[in-house]
This record gives sequence, C-alpha cells and structure tokens, in this order.
Amino acid sequence: MLSEAAFARLPEGKKLLRGIQSMELPGPVCLMEVCGTHTMAIAKAGLRQLLPKGVELRSGPGCPVCVTPAGVMDGVLALSETPGLILTTYGDLMRVPGSTPGDDLQRRRAMGADVRWVYSPMDALELAQAEPDKQVVFLGVGFETTAPGTALAVLEAQRRGIKNFSLLCLLKRTEPALRALISRPDFRVNGFLCPGHVAAITGAEAFRFLPEEYGLPAVVSGFETGDLLAAVYALLAQIRDGSPRLENEYTRVVSPQGNPAALALMEQVLEPVDSVWRGLGEIPGSGLGLRKEFRAFDAAERFSFRPGQRVENAGCRCGAIICGQLNPQDCPLFGTACQPEHPVGPCMVSSEGACAAAYKYQGVEL
Repeated sequence: MLSEAAFARLPEGKKLLRGIQSMELPGPVCLMEVCGTHTMAIAKAGLRQLLPKGVELRSGPGCPVCVTPAGVMDGVLALSETPGLILTTYGDLMRVPGSTPGDDLQRRRAMGADVRWVYSPMDALELAQAEPDKQVVFLGVGFETTAPGTALAVLEAQRRGIKNFSLLCLLKRTEPALRALISRPDFRVNGFLCPGHVAAITGAEAFRFLPEEYGLPAVVSGFETGDLLAAVYALLAQIRDGSPRLENEYTRVVSPQGNPAALALMEQVLEPVDSVWRGLGEIPGSGLGLRKEFRAFDAAERFSFRPGQRVENAGCRCGAIICGQLNPQDCPLFGTACQPEHPVGPCMVSSEGACAAAYKYQGVEL
C-alpha cells in the first residue's frame, strides 16, 4: 500500500490527506464504495489505513461476480452439462462455486463440459458462427457497464441470422440494489463513492436520488489514487457541513447524462426484471432481461434454465461483506480455508472482490 509520504507526493495529495486527517466530523463515519475497481484501487493504495480514527470505508455490492448467488451458479453448472452446448463466460466466473464447495465451471470443464472463457460477448457470437452445429450460450454478467456490449451482441446475432447463439442474462442494475441496501434495518453508511464506470454509461445524475431522497452524500469518483482522495475528502466535507449533495469528481469521463448511444442500445434490447442478489435477496426491477422482440436469443427459455434453491456455503460471509456489514478479515474463513488458490466464496474469486483485494494487498508497501 502507499505510505503517507507517497500520498503526499501525489499532486494535491498532501493537502487532501491533511484535510481528511484533520477534519472535524460530527461523529463516526462509514463510507461505502460500490464498484469492484474502486475496491481493488482502495486496497492497493492502502487508503483505509490512512483514514483517521472514526472514519471507515467499506465495500458494497459493486462486484457483479460476487453478487451472483450460489443458486444461480448451481443452475449454470447444470446448464454446462447440456449435450452439444458450449458455455462461454468471463474468466472470473469460471471459479465461482455453486452451493457445493469446489464445484465450479472450471471443475465441470475438467470433467468434460465444453466451457470456454471469452473476453467479450462478441467473442461468443463469433464462436457460434464458427460452430454452427453447436449451441453457444454466453453468461451475461455485469452492471450497466457491460450491458451495452451484451445488447450489441444480441442485435448483431439477429442481424446475421445466427440462431445457435443465446444469452443467459444475469445483468444487474445499480440503483435498485442501493435502494434495497439503504432500506435494510442494519444500514449505517453515511455516504457513497459512486462507481465511475457505471456513471460513464448512466450519467452522474443517475445517483442524485441518494442525496435528494435519502439525504446521503454522493461523489462519483475515478480510479486513480488522487481521484479517491478527492472523493473521500468531498464526502467528509459534505458530512461535516451537513449538506448532502451529488458531486462528480470524475468529470474527465463522466457527464451528467451519460452515454446516450449506450443507453439507447440498452433500452432497445433490454428491460428491467426482478433479480436475486447474494446477500440482498430478490430485488424488484434490479436485473436486466431481454425484451420480447429478442426472446429467441434467451438461453433461459431455450434451455428451461432454473436456478437452484440451495443455500450459500456454510461459514462463507460473502453476503454480509457485500452488504457492508463485515470487512473481509471478519469472515472466519478469510486467509485460512478461503484463499485465492482455494476460494470458498466469490469475494475471494473475483479480481474485483473485496476479499481478493484485502488478501492480495494486506501488508504490501508500494
């Protein structure tokens, strides 16, 4: 992690760090980031360790792989055994277990299932065109960041007339999840670092509901250490002054209204659906599914996909970590039974997971 001296060498870093450490606040403060890239950047920089006493930074539901529940993974594992089917996915999802410890797509592949990792849904589409005698399913996980690319692949499949390609749509929407999180009786977050990647698509204004409806400070942040320092300072200043509002620190990438072309693409192909989240349960309208005009490409209908009903792995606290109730080190399995080489839960698997970040950068000096 970066030392205090290293922070001080950053442009404006010394001033921001001193401002954060000397700020007089009305009481204990808990801030939350809801982006997996933020989680990894914060851990790498060691920002949590430099915050003053009484100021805590916790990770929220910002990792799409992590919020995918075990029951859904059980259904995915069963789907992978379908004869004549090629299941394609991003690399992180290969090692996310279902409800049985150690049972993941990587294991199923070793047992003979045709599971392949791809960089994008377009890779899966090209594979379907190259393998016309096979059914190719793409596991579409992600938030609004990856939704436009997924929608584009479906449109392209329709344009080319590729009928052996389908999408298992596991996409999530950020706003409903934050609303569900805030409505929990144990919610105790005082401000949000809003995800820059999501806001680049949706626009910064998509997070205005946080201060206006809930009185919670919100700052859209970039991913450099200077961005994070500036965002934390801005949140603490809002809390100090008792003036919650929306600020956009990431103006070099994020506009108020977002990316109109990407939003139009999502609107054309996808629509809100109810979705189940690890740790948060079922949240109305929190997922994205294919509109009826594109149901011919819906893998859930084509293969009668049904999520499993079994519970999460015993002892794994990923659900509580995703909701900000616990830090990774609070899980009894962290660093012992659960390590990157042998993960028990998805927060240790994903490159954006809170447990993976905490494990990778614990005690590291940069």
